[in-house]
Amino acid sequence: MKHDSTNEDPAVQAGSSPQPNRTKRTRQPRVPLSLLSRIVIAAAALMLAFTYFFPLWEITLDAPQYPEGLGLEIWINQMQGQNQGDLNKINNLNHYIGMKQIKPESIKELSIMPWIMRAVMLLGLVVAATGRRSFLLVWLLVFLLVSGAGLVDFYLWGYDYGHNLDTAHAIIKVPGMSYQPPLIGSKKLLNFKAISLPGIGGWVAIGSFVIGGLVWLMEFRRARKQVIRAT
Repeated sequence: MKHDSTNEDPAVQAGSSPQPNRTKRTRQPRVPLSLLSRIVIAAAALMLAFTYFFPLWEITLDAPQYPEGLGLEIWINQMQGQNQGDLNKINNLNHYIGMKQIKPESIKELSIMPWIMRAVMLLGLVVAATGRRSFLLVWLLVFLLVSGAGLVDFYLWGYDYGHNLDTAHAIIKVPGMSYQPPLIGSKKLLNFKAISLPGIGGWVAIGSFVIGGLVWLMEFRRARKQVIRAT
């Protein structure tokens, strides 16, 4: 009995095995930021302009012999006393304990920070213009990295001034005593109470970051709901 090859599947005749059906994986559509979120991000980025007009950080020194108080303001591009003559008074006090004089012109970070802040502002405006949620996350990470680097640099600056003392010429010598101001909060330094907190510019920058973080969280949830509906 002859086998009729004409009834065979063409793929079998060609000597190949049948191919399984493969379903193509559909790519999830990109969900852009809402118009309201883009406006809020633009406003949050522009808020950083306040850092050029108000101090980022403030250190106050309270002591009985200075009832009016002493203070130091750290701006984005300068360092000065809270009141006229405060910086000179602080430098004179530092001389008694062997600390170096605070010379704003010698602090190179003060010439770099304005450019860094401009870059952060510009990146935030790019996020608002493009509406990309991934760009928003990048902006927040850059913002966090810049803020963290600034705090670390501030801590190292305070450590250098408070620990590297000229004990050979110091008038007041307390063995084992260092005079590093607190990074944040309060600290007792001899008969002074040093208080270190963000200034108006610093609080505005914190607010800008918080707003960006809240927008990202809301947009993440909104995009997730849209993907679930689409599936």
